[in-house]
Amino acid sequence: AASSCSPPASPACPPPQKPLFDNPGIFDKLDQDTLFFIFYFQTGTLQQYLAARELKRQGWRFHKKYLTWFQRHEEPVETGHQGERGTYVYFDYETGWCQRIKSDFTFDYFFLEDEVPAS
Repeated sequence: AASSCSPPASPACPPPQKPLFDNPGIFDKLDQDTLFFIFYFQTGTLQQYLAARELKRQGWRFHKKYLTWFQRHEEPVETGHQGERGTYVYFDYETGWCQRIKSDFTFDYFFLEDEVPAS
């Protein structure tokens, strides 16, 4: 026999709880691999937005042409109004699901995602 829960909740039917990943406060406690997983596999959701916001807070920047995250490995060797050139760490989500180094890379600011605030 199927049971149905109705208020007030009994121990057999606990009250519904807010899903863990709907809580924005949890995202600063997640490791980067988890944040990347949420970003790439929860597309179009609040969770993707919250993961992106936390990655940006940690210094990662999303490249709209390559659809991946970059972070400065060291200060750029060249900066200008349209971009910067230097060595970056990027997240390889396609072939290795890992972080890789890209030397002598020009990050064109035109491709910089700037809609998600970092805080």
